[in-house]
Amino acid sequence: MTTNREITIRGGGTGDIPAILGMFDSAVAWLAAQGRTGQWGSTPWSENPKAVAMVERYVAEGSPFVAEVAGVPAGTLTLTDSPGSYIEAVDEPERYVHLLASDRRFKGYGVGSALLAHAAEVTRDAGISLLRVDCYAGDDRKLVAYYEANGFTATEAFVVGENNWPGQVLARRV
Repeated sequence: MTTNREITIRGGGTGDIPAILGMFDSAVAWLAAQGRTGQWGSTPWSENPKAVAMVERYVAEGSPFVAEVAGVPAGTLTLTDSPGSYIEAVDEPERYVHLLASDRRFKGYGVGSALLAHAAEVTRDAGISLLRVDCYAGDDRKLVAYYEANGFTATEAFVVGENNWPGQVLARRV
């Protein structure tokens, strides 16, 4: 689906946490409806204390951004200076993408791609040339392909937790 609706991206903050959790709830419901619960399970993030705490922590400690379509929050991501504890740091300055999600009502609008392009611009403007992200690499690897279509290159694979959650780190030079 294509649209001519303009996407605006603004800095986010703690006041956006309910909207961010709503975006993740929307994404979880969409994935679960397809039987794809390996990525984030089937419980809405707003009902999962660990997920709520993670969102609160990243929003407070990082640089959150919110994409809006016609003034309605449609997507989000947060940038930090380092990956999560389950990924090895690199030996150069970097920006790391966390919590990329879009409200499924805006599927096909290009919200995620606009946020990733904004993250690349912010990273470059900070004088940093490396932007990284990690994602779920299970099932059909569609999410890995999505990041590759947005200029990232798969680097190392990893496995996390007792359920052996399969992940993929991707990098983009900006």
